[in-house]
Amino acid sequence: MQVVAVGSVALDTIRIHGACHAELLGGSASYFGLAAAHFGPVGLVGVVGDDFPEAHVELLRSRGADLRGLERRAGRTFRWETEYADDVKSRRTLRTEEGVFGGYRPRLPESYRAAAALFLANIDPDLQQVVLAQAGAVPLIAVDTMDYWIRGKPESLARVIAAAHVLLVNDEEATELTGKGSLPEAIEALRARGPAAVVMKKGPHGVLALGPWGWLALPGLPSTRVVDPTGAGDTFAGGLIGFLAGHDWRAREVFATALAVATALASLSVEAVGVAGLARDGSAEIRSRCAQLREMTAFEVPRRF
Repeated sequence: MQVVAVGSVALDTIRIHGACHAELLGGSASYFGLAAAHFGPVGLVGVVGDDFPEAHVELLRSRGADLRGLERRAGRTFRWETEYADDVKSRRTLRTEEGVFGGYRPRLPESYRAAAALFLANIDPDLQQVVLAQAGAVPLIAVDTMDYWIRGKPESLARVIAAAHVLLVNDEEATELTGKGSLPEAIEALRARGPAAVVMKKGPHGVLALGPWGWLALPGLPSTRVVDPTGAGDTFAGGLIGFLAGHDWRAREVFATALAVATALASLSVEAVGVAGLARDGSAEIRSRCAQLREMTAFEVPRRF
């Protein structure tokens, strides 16, 4: 197995642009998996209820997801409903139903334990530690989190961060974790806690990363076609870790390309509702958008003033 993702597989209801899109395939593991599957096999670890549509199962399989780690239990699948503002820059959660996800403890199939990379989505850090105890020596461990766990379980989260090779955060999470008002200072402080690389996701404004190669930064791809930003962060993580898996991720050139790939995939994701932007072969479009990023950031250093 190339990449294993542990997180939620959900049914989302998204209210956006005056329309309601009900019971869509959602969840952090779904978005991550569909993005990472562009680069190789992905094993998903999560739980769904007996009401989970078979069409969603077939979609994941058709895109290369291995579902031996996806448990199906009697009961209702985790559900999330949200409503976006007209400018899609903010949203409010209308409903969250844990269903069978409540009390769930992830179990890695034996075949998943030799993965090239492991992604721990923003689930309870106690559960993230349960997975780490099962995984053994994975060459690349990536961790995501959220403000709820930063405030609620800081000690447990600190242990997970210390075990990560790559930590993914947004600017608000970095500030809350470190108390640093300066984003570069916050990233440096987080890297001092254990991760080899810290990646700050800044949504449409791009990404900032610090690793053994120093600093890297990319802008977001300009788009006038933002349809649905749901799952963009998990999509970015899937592109990043999916590309890095099996490569020398500590090399600057490899990590820089992975950031570009992740940015391209996230831009594809937001141009359709739910996972529709990821549920197709977008290889040519990903390459085209990576080329666009290269052109956007290329310049000549002045020889003199």
